[in-house]
Amino acid sequence: MPDTAFDQEMDKSADSSIHSSSLVSKAELIDAGLTALNELGADHICKVCIANSGSCCNGCQHLLDGVGCQKRNTSCTAWLCGFHKFLLYEVGELEQWNAFWNQVPGQDYREDFTPEHIKIEKKLRRQKFAMDHLGEALAADLQEMARSHISIGLILALREKLDKNIDQLMNGDDDHKKKARLKRKIKVLTSDFQRFHYLLAKYQEQLSSDITP
Repeated sequence: MPDTAFDQEMDKSADSSIHSSSLVSKAELIDAGLTALNELGADHICKVCIANSGSCCNGCQHLLDGVGCQKRNTSCTAWLCGFHKFLLYEVGELEQWNAFWNQVPGQDYREDFTPEHIKIEKKLRRQKFAMDHLGEALAADLQEMARSHISIGLILALREKLDKNIDQLMNGDDDHKKKARLKRKIKVLTSDFQRFHYLLAKYQEQLSSDITP
């Protein structure tokens, strides 16, 4: 069994999300998105991709070497790589993430034309329990894969395959056989994520026990 510690401490800020039917600023939208990703430990995954020469920000004019992004926008905040999509998909948050950002206008490639204030009908939920250990565990699995496989670019190729298959799964197609086939492919692609799957099972057990009267 993986020896990663399992932390199920209650997130005291769970109710501080952007509420529905709210007039919010673009800055608040970006902050809410970054906070949600950080609560899932997505930043740990980014560090693995960067270390394997796979930063999604390569070549961006707003990226300052050694410092990071100098101009946050709604488009880059909403965009998810294959690993982030997988993380949100497994914890059941991908659909609500997409629904939230679909209502934000003006998104473009590495920039936005989003108005400074917009009305939001669907909220972006904050997590009830601490979940950053899930992203950290996934990052650890990816690091181990990178060390144990000779193949150059394995991590980046896996990221693109997950991105493609999850997009196809979430596109609203009602073909149940196709969806089942895609779910099997995703399961096979992520079969080496032992730490992540172990802690995900623990997290799901915690959710079940919290719901059970």
